[in-house]
Amino acid sequence: MKAFFEVLEQLYKKVLLGATLENESHDYIFYLNPAFLDQDCSTTPSSECHHCRGVQGRHQPPSAKLATISVASVCLKRHSMMCSAREIKLLQLTVIKVMITRVLSVETDFHAKEKYRDIIKILLKSSDIDSTLTCMFQNSDKLLCHVAAKCLALLLYFQVREEIALSNSWIAFCQTNLSEYPENEKAVHCLWTLTFILKEIFKDTHSQKAEILKQFLTPFDTAFEVFYNSLFSQHFESCQDTSKIINSLIGSLELLELLTASRIHLKLHFTCQRIFFLKPSRVLAVITWPVQAFVKRKFIVFIKKCLLWKVGEDLCRGSGPALVPPDQHFDVDMLAVADAVLHAVNLGLLRTLSVCGKPPCFGGDEVQPAHERVPGPDHVILRAASLLIIKSLEIKFQSSASANEMKVDLQNFMADLLTFLKPHLQPSLHPHNPCEWISRVFIEQDDDMLEAARASLGIYLKLIGECKATESLTQEKEMWSHHTHEYGYNPHCIFLFLLKNIGFDPSVLLDFLISSETCFLEYFVRYLKLLQKDWTNFFTICKYFDVSESKENINIYVCSPSLVQDRSSRQAELSPLAALGSHRNARASTSWASDASSKPLNQLMMSKETMAMLQADSPPPPQASGSLVDYESSEDSEVEDTDQHSANSKEVSLHQEAMKKFQDTVGTSGNKTELSLEPESKPLVPKQSNTPSSIDCDTAPNNVCEVGMCYRTLKCFEELQGAIDRLQKKNLFPYNPTALLKLLKGTEAIYNESLNAF
Repeated sequence: MKAFFEVLEQLYKKVLLGATLENESHDYIFYLNPAFLDQDCSTTPSSECHHCRGVQGRHQPPSAKLATISVASVCLKRHSMMCSAREIKLLQLTVIKVMITRVLSVETDFHAKEKYRDIIKILLKSSDIDSTLTCMFQNSDKLLCHVAAKCLALLLYFQVREEIALSNSWIAFCQTNLSEYPENEKAVHCLWTLTFILKEIFKDTHSQKAEILKQFLTPFDTAFEVFYNSLFSQHFESCQDTSKIINSLIGSLELLELLTASRIHLKLHFTCQRIFFLKPSRVLAVITWPVQAFVKRKFIVFIKKCLLWKVGEDLCRGSGPALVPPDQHFDVDMLAVADAVLHAVNLGLLRTLSVCGKPPCFGGDEVQPAHERVPGPDHVILRAASLLIIKSLEIKFQSSASANEMKVDLQNFMADLLTFLKPHLQPSLHPHNPCEWISRVFIEQDDDMLEAARASLGIYLKLIGECKATESLTQEKEMWSHHTHEYGYNPHCIFLFLLKNIGFDPSVLLDFLISSETCFLEYFVRYLKLLQKDWTNFFTICKYFDVSESKENINIYVCSPSLVQDRSSRQAELSPLAALGSHRNARASTSWASDASSKPLNQLMMSKETMAMLQADSPPPPQASGSLVDYESSEDSEVEDTDQHSANSKEVSLHQEAMKKFQDTVGTSGNKTELSLEPESKPLVPKQSNTPSSIDCDTAPNNVCEVGMCYRTLKCFEELQGAIDRLQKKNLFPYNPTALLKLLKGTEAIYNESLNAF
């Protein structure tokens, strides 16, 4: 045994270095075949000695022969031989693994690689190594079991890649164990092996991935469908050993994700690749089971990825294949998942989610006794649940639905979602504008936030089309506008909250446009098209944002309790509905009322305090922390830094002066009568202003003009357009931005036209 081990150790060192083996390939098979040790350990010591001497004389490589292997060193005591046999088995399997890895590596020398490949092929032909390794799956030695499973998976992948037919014994083993679940507990080993092989296929740079995968999946297509139905139709509460079910769930989910990813990235049409889409309710049911929170989290994230068509991104990484066009079943399958999700929400899915449990932490969910756990919800589940609902609604509406059906579904499901989110968002959402929910829920996950914004925009555009088709009355349109705010899917509010969160920083938008990890380009283009057609509503919503921000400024800067009490007794809350109803045309004058409930929507008036709030100067948007443009020379960078510093200094001084005038205005307007705001007398934004704040120092305080949301938005667009132009001129922009620049210029033209109308 000692000599056998020493030979294997020498072979391992050579293979590990990728060295070329000198002897014939057949000479190494004796040392790599685990079946020999199984037979060796089942015989008596005397017969073992005779067998070893006989076999060594025929098969031992000449270079590996030592001087003399004494009979006494081989014929050891039984318990000593068992320990030695375990170590030799582990080393045998390790050598096989390293040899296959060397065959698959591009760094291995060609001649060495060919020798290794030949040895593995001879090993597969000369012995039933698949059966030998599968017998180790039930070994009580966990290390030996794990190494055997990994070695078998690599051998199977080698066969698939070299277009060698899989052994019938292995295929039968998998088919039997998967079909007989849960009575047969060996299915977990099959799942792990299949998953490992699929991962290797995805990581491989081979050009014939689809053909390799087709060869591999064909024997297991039906068996996996049977296993899927058996696993997800179990009654978790009635199971005595739930740990085994948890292991099966996690293993099957990983395999299911790989199968779904293979459908997205490789053009194949197996039933096992569509199994989730054919029966999504079975997977959704797991979320309602009384299982650990991490299991629910894994399943809900998987369903989210399926709806976003992003399954396999983490598994493929940079080496994964590109997306292929959706197959003929795509629309039907996505609609089936969306319907299943909405049906589950109707049945109370959101109430079963564990949001307030222990938050997931890197390395575990426990903290040291000396440290306190920071309380808070599980934002992973909050984001996933939110995206499930908003994306499912979009998919359902895109198929076929009337305007009334869409409004009813939006009212029901968005009300459930906002109710679900409300206790977990601190501070709470503003009662008059719940559209902030997307920015609040997805603040830490840009890609999910933009997916949610894109889905809500798709819903809005679909509703617009249906409402135009039915030629709704003006009153109905106003109620529908109120509906978009009440249930949190108004695209203008969502976009403005996004800009507020990034401080109107054009460099962040530029990052989004350049990044391939988000859908911002598609979302931004669609929104700009909507903005040009729906400028009136956008302008009015900007005014509402200005009122809300100015009210916050009053709470900060006004110190007189009597003034606050006097103003609050006469000024009513201004809701988005009132704002939308008051501004009927971007080129027409707008009037506001202090009591929205006592006036018609199109005759709202504004008190002088409210007008002062609209005219109060707001802080300038923060500048980008760094330039994304590569300068041709250091002088270019220095000039831009100097100009930016000068502009920032001017903005600060203008802002301080505006705040002083604002306080004076508020202090002298407490007893004034109501008056209407006339945009014709002074435009909302100074036309020739070069800074976010433009104040005429010679004018009276009540003429102080605020730079509101509309101006800051267009200023952000203008700077973004300039940054794109600079990058394009230097051939640094990753794609042709001509269409995007055209939309930005068109939006700027509409804005300037509205100013000229004043």
